[in-house]
Amino acid sequence: MANEIAIKEESAIALSEKFDLDELIKPLQKEIFLFDTFIAGTMKLTDTSVIEKLKEGDKLFFQREPENRYDDNAIMVLNSDKEKIGYVPEKDNVIFSRLMDAGKMLTGKVTEIKMKSGYIQVAIGIYLVDF
Repeated sequence: MANEIAIKEESAIALSEKFDLDELIKPLQKEIFLFDTFIAGTMKLTDTSVIEKLKEGDKLFFQREPENRYDDNAIMVLNSDKEKIGYVPEKDNVIFSRLMDAGKMLTGKVTEIKMKSGYIQVAIGIYLVDF
């Protein structure tokens, strides 16, 4: 009996039986700030209501678009409803696309929204999600 495994109430195995894996991992997640930039391509949107719905502090998601005919490192910026808002600027996306291609998860947050010369400029922070 000395070689048997006993599952204690506070063990990770016991916790995993009580909670979903997401609930266990979420407290271990942290977002590491990487960079400030602006969303590119907002003037080319056919439906500007996606920009008008944004608020400071909104969470953003990124999706690689390697088949983009203008930029091999293209990263789309999506709102919480997974609607396309624009892109991470080409001048800023090389390292971020490499991180994403290597399996790293990046997210963004809207830091400022303002009118500038006839268009809405959306400033964002880019974060690495680490476990």
